[in-house]
Amino acid sequence: MMQHVLLLLLGAHLAYAGTHSFKAFYTATTGITNYPEFTTMAVVDGVVINTYDSISKQVVPRTEWMKSSEGPEYWKRQTNIAVGAEPSFKNNIQVAMGRFNQTGGVHTVQVMYGCEFDDQTGETNGFRQEGYDGEDFLLLDLKEMRWITPVMQGIPTVQKWNNHRALLEGRKHYFNTVCIEWLKKYVQYGKSSLKKTVSPQVSLLQTSSSSPVVCHATGFYPSGVTISWMRNGQEHHEDVEVGELLPNEDGTFQKTSELKVTPEEWKKNKFSCVVEHQGKTMPADELRTNTAFAEHPQTADGNEEAKVQPCTSQSTRCTPSQRRTGAQVLTDEALASQDALTLAVKDVAAGLREINESLNKLIALLGSHRSA
Repeated sequence: MMQHVLLLLLGAHLAYAGTHSFKAFYTATTGITNYPEFTTMAVVDGVVINTYDSISKQVVPRTEWMKSSEGPEYWKRQTNIAVGAEPSFKNNIQVAMGRFNQTGGVHTVQVMYGCEFDDQTGETNGFRQEGYDGEDFLLLDLKEMRWITPVMQGIPTVQKWNNHRALLEGRKHYFNTVCIEWLKKYVQYGKSSLKKTVSPQVSLLQTSSSSPVVCHATGFYPSGVTISWMRNGQEHHEDVEVGELLPNEDGTFQKTSELKVTPEEWKKNKFSCVVEHQGKTMPADELRTNTAFAEHPQTADGNEEAKVQPCTSQSTRCTPSQRRTGAQVLTDEALASQDALTLAVKDVAAGLREINESLNKLIALLGSHRSA
């Protein structure tokens, strides 16, 4: 997350064509019971490659290809970087609290930084954002090589850091050179996994006639996907809410889009959900509810599935893969669990402005009480 990843890159060529990204997230918290005061997460092309927390005090690999590609010295070095960053982040919370005239409560400081490159055009980009309590606090403008802030409380830091030209040049070098080199190295490490293409499985789900219709795309890789709605053959944008991209445990992704529509509107019109992924278009117009299963459900590639009987999360008729992929009917309980999980984590992926809301939800779930 910060440019603490000052590591030496050996030569590596690209694993596969496209745009690649490295993102790191550093989060410090105060006032949250039974939750780490400091965490980090590194992400390559949407895949989490390592994490750290102030309880374990260890940076650990989160993919087999990272674990097998780097030896003990790498993980020791990464751990030392995270341990070294922890005190400054905790201090930043105290400084920010002073700026906002706060003496207690739950507060968070977040930093997101990283880089991306297009191996076809050679174009590169770097970015760094800092937030406090879920709101933007500082932003590094690499084109102008200056810090900017949307709040008065950030002005002292902006003035100090913009006058530190050597520090600015160091950050520029990191984002334009070091970060890009390490990103290419990570992509090379994970080429067997990152280069795969898996099409999404698409379902239309609804818990009751009064609830929104959910278009659920899951199991796809890479992460780039577009979900749109059609009404009588025309694009439909009203009363549509697109969810955030979420990771699955197997390294693939999922995403939802909700359509608020009355039963009368649904019956009088032909609605369909269209998912686009890697140049392929996958439509879905058969609605699955918690009481009945579509007569002839469609697979993600448009082929007709065999007719099956409705099943519940406890039913012996449901295979583990059916429960996992949503190929069968979701019960109220299953949908409620999915909705709760989505609400708890989707805002984190939305960016700094939404992180504090997610932490508050997490606090509630845990039973707890919200750089300068």
